[in-house]
Amino acid sequence: MQVLVIGAGVVGLAVARAAALKGHEVIVAEAENGIGTITSSRNSEVIHAGMYYPTGTLRAQHCVSGRRMLYGYCASHGVPHKKCGKLIVATNEAELEKIKSIEVQGGINGVEGLELIGGNAARALEPELSCIGALHSPETGIIDGHRYMLALRGDLEDAGGAIALNTPVTGAKRKDGQWEVTFGGKEGGVFMFDAIANCAGLRAQGVARTMEDYPAARVPRLVLGKGNYFSYAGRPVFNRLIYPTPIVGGLGVHVTLDMAGRMRFGPDVEWIETENYAVDPARAHLFYDRIRTYWPGLPDDALTPDYSGIRPKITGPKEPQADFLIDTPEQHGLPGLVQMFGIESPGLTSSLSLGEAVTSYLES
Repeated sequence: MQVLVIGAGVVGLAVARAAALKGHEVIVAEAENGIGTITSSRNSEVIHAGMYYPTGTLRAQHCVSGRRMLYGYCASHGVPHKKCGKLIVATNEAELEKIKSIEVQGGINGVEGLELIGGNAARALEPELSCIGALHSPETGIIDGHRYMLALRGDLEDAGGAIALNTPVTGAKRKDGQWEVTFGGKEGGVFMFDAIANCAGLRAQGVARTMEDYPAARVPRLVLGKGNYFSYAGRPVFNRLIYPTPIVGGLGVHVTLDMAGRMRFGPDVEWIETENYAVDPARAHLFYDRIRTYWPGLPDDALTPDYSGIRPKITGPKEPQADFLIDTPEQHGLPGLVQMFGIESPGLTSSLSLGEAVTSYLES
């Protein structure tokens, strides 16, 4: 089967790899000039354990299975990673009740090792913390996302697949039992495929609207949820990831560490109308206020604007966070087409599991 994967972010690469390993001929069309240049390179690079997501959701299913697969993949492919663990901290009684409910949900989702600990026990692990209790997740970790994507690309190409950069998809339609796809760019043209997986992230809705046979009513709205990060100028004071209790639209301004040991804070949630990756220094006061609820020792003038990412959300302000939306042939009726919308966090963690699932949908 000739498969077209649209988008060379981490999920698109994982889908392409899975399809190629199943023996399919795979081409990845990427509109940008490199792999993973948009959402996949602008996140926290966290391997999530999977305790937050509602029972039975795609997020819960693919995060937990994907996380287990990802640790194995990193070990076998030499991808830098570290199972550093994390603490979700409560600074008042309401937050304590919230993290208790997260522990329960984590148990339902099959997350291993979760443990509620008191404030003294949390400070024994992380002396700089201020909290009355915390949920310890030993399975949470960090990863070098770029090295991971390079490994996925290597597997894809070793299996005979290829990536076409600077090659946007400008149209697709059913013709003679296949998909006739039109490409832009210098190497553009019209080519035939048996199956298409739309993994274009922020561009997924736009790509879907170019497909003549796909009902426009099935394309969800795109809501841009920008997450800003600030770097910390001093020496890291935490050895684990530190998360506040979740907020509407995200997991809150948390402490994230990279593979080099640098400490950053973010992301917040900034609802925007047009793509813009500049980090406004004026947002720093919001970070100081939130961070000092669990780390009162944060010095003045210690935060510097770093980078931002934009989540391809399908729900907006004050709305419950939507599940991944994967529209399959069984649902929309068009053979050999899978549309993926709203694939944000925990998309990186879920990627290998999503790759296998999407490949099975394309084969059905």
